[in-house]
Amino acid sequence: MWRNGSRAEEGSTPDVPVVPGMDAAGVLLEIGPDTPTELSVGDDVVAVVVPDGTSHGAYREDLVVPVKSVVAAPREASYAEASTLPMNALTARLVLDRLDLPTGATLAVTGAAGAFGGYVVQLGVADGLTVVADASEADEELVAGLGAQHVVRRGEGFAVAVRELLPDGVDALADGALLGVDALPAVKEGGAVATIRGWDGEGSERDDLRFEPVFVGDYAENHDALDRLRVQAETGVLTLRVADVVRADDAAEAHRRLEAGGVRGRMVISFED
Repeated sequence: MWRNGSRAEEGSTPDVPVVPGMDAAGVLLEIGPDTPTELSVGDDVVAVVVPDGTSHGAYREDLVVPVKSVVAAPREASYAEASTLPMNALTARLVLDRLDLPTGATLAVTGAAGAFGGYVVQLGVADGLTVVADASEADEELVAGLGAQHVVRRGEGFAVAVRELLPDGVDALADGALLGVDALPAVKEGGAVATIRGWDGEGSERDDLRFEPVFVGDYAENHDALDRLRVQAETGVLTLRVADVVRADDAAEAHRRLEAGGVRGRMVISFED
C-alpha cells in the first residue's frame, strides 16, 4: 500500500524514513533475559514483523521481535525460501480460521497464483476443503499443482465461471485478487468472504454475507500457528516459492517488478554479502 500510494490516499502519511517488510529469515543472534523459548543463539529462524508507528519493518540486517513471532526455519530451506513463509502463510491461516469452514465445504480463492493465494489454496486443501481457484491460462498448471480441485479463468468472468461449476455457489471466498463486489456472486446465500485490505462489504448490497477483513497483525504473536506452518513447509504441505533474490541496494527494482504484476512467488531482499 505504501508502494502504490493507496495508504496516502487514505490520509495516512508516515514519518520518514519508513522501513517496510514483514518477513525475515536468518540467524538468531541474541535472546533476552528470562525469555521462554526452545530456540538457541545460532539457530536459523524465521520471524513475522509488523511495522507500526513506533517500530520499523524487516528491511534491515538486524531486528528485534517478540519471542512469539519467531520460530525455527524450515529444515533444509535456504534463508530466501524460509523468508517467504511467515507473513503470507500466517495471513492465509488467519483467513481460514476466521472463515471456520467444515471439512468438505467449498472455498473460492482469487489471486491463487500469488504468494498469499497459493498458501490459501494449499492450506485449504490440507484442511479438507474443496477449493475453486482462479488462474490465467499461463498460471493454470501452477495453480492446479498447488492442489486446487477446480481451476477457473481469472478476471471479470470469475463469479460466472464458479457458478457454472457450482450452481449453488461456494460456501466462502478468499479474495486475494481484491475483486471485491465483482466476486461476490460466486458465494452462496449466507456464505462468508475474507478480505485482506480491510473491506467489510460496504456498498456490496449483500447483507446475507459474513465479511471477515483480516490483518496479519492479529496473528503476529500466534507462535503455535507459525510453528505449525513451519512443520507444514517441512513436510511439503506448503511450497516455499522464490521469484528472485535481490541485494538490498536493488530493493526499489524489486518493488517496480511487483507493481508491474506477474511475479509468481516472493521477491526476496538479501543482506548477505
